[in-house]
Amino acid sequence: MKTPTTMIATGMLAAALMNSTAFAEPVELSYLTHWAPDTVALLEDAAADFAESNPDVSVSVRAVPFGDLLTTIRAGGGTTIAGIYDLWLPELVRDGLVEAAPDAVSSEVNEAWPAGIAAAASVDGTVYGIPNEINVYALNYNKALFEEAGLDGPPATWAELEAAAAAITDAEAGRQGFGLINSWAAGVVHPFSSLLVSNGGSLVVDGKPALDTDAAGETFALYETMVEKGYTVPAMGTADANTTGPFLDNFVSGNTGMIIMANWWESALKAGMGDAFENIATAPIPVGPSGDTARSISYSWLTVVNAGASDAEREAAWAFLDWLNSPESGENGASAMSGILMSMGILPSRASDVTAYEGDLDRDFLAGYVSVLENATAFPVVLGGQEFTEALQQTIEALEYGQVSAEEAQANAQADATAILERAQR
Repeated sequence: MKTPTTMIATGMLAAALMNSTAFAEPVELSYLTHWAPDTVALLEDAAADFAESNPDVSVSVRAVPFGDLLTTIRAGGGTTIAGIYDLWLPELVRDGLVEAAPDAVSSEVNEAWPAGIAAAASVDGTVYGIPNEINVYALNYNKALFEEAGLDGPPATWAELEAAAAAITDAEAGRQGFGLINSWAAGVVHPFSSLLVSNGGSLVVDGKPALDTDAAGETFALYETMVEKGYTVPAMGTADANTTGPFLDNFVSGNTGMIIMANWWESALKAGMGDAFENIATAPIPVGPSGDTARSISYSWLTVVNAGASDAEREAAWAFLDWLNSPESGENGASAMSGILMSMGILPSRASDVTAYEGDLDRDFLAGYVSVLENATAFPVVLGGQEFTEALQQTIEALEYGQVSAEEAQANAQADATAILERAQR
């Protein structure tokens, strides 16, 4: 394995080689993302820096809402580069929509990123994109509400989670102890999955769904208990992929004591809470009765290149992406991409970027997430993964709203997942 110093040197060499690349004619690239305008501006600044050494290459950035990102990629429309959720990769590869990375880029990904993250950018051992952000989940809690309820610290077990939720909940005041997201697939499934893996369970094992286990049954039952006892109020958890709506509003305003959420939403919390953000702390996911340690689901994002673009466009796209993610493109040995991610409170995934931002990643809010990286369990990246996620979302929401029991939810989830994953393999 290369050390961070060696990886920086490798990235600098790659960047130097790219800076000397000459293109036969001007190339115009388009970069599709779901980022907000201020973040898009940072990406545009990076593209302008690249153009200083590569004047024949221009990059325009287009942003769409997260909910439209995958459909826009599938529709084509001339996009050269796209940022994607790793769950989508197997199907985009199957459908011939993304190009395998050149050998030099592939080698860099396998050497400069942790093995698990590089694997999430690969299908059947072939690298198809360059990883950028890594996301994990932690318990977010309001220290002021905990103090008011006489609680000394965050819950470490499910029993303590239920007790803390009971102490914080005040129905007359419109306050719930533990908030759950609904109306957004990943927002529903990832916290559930994090509780599941912290209870010793798994979503998928050897390509087959594992929602029929005791660990999964206990996780469905936990949700049922939280709702039945009034510690979780589903109507307070509606959100979209930007966490706007009641879910965010209730946590920001102090009407929700605890949630399970990903590291990337730090910027939304800061914007919504102002000085009150200092009341928010993070802690590992509480461990369930069948679990042995705190765990979190993890997922990553990567940038890919359109297989339908011209030869010149694909060559220039990979050159730009390799530079954007190299230690040469940013400041103090960090990549320009990691600087963009850190502006949003998002964890970079390249080893040299983590080293470069070590001091920033140690701040209170993010430190709780960095602490769970070691035991994180990757969300299964399989064919049919998006459909599997959406089906599980519907089952969990039906449980939250009392339309099915925990036992029925478990049986339905396993049956749906089996049918979806089997169909996707045909």
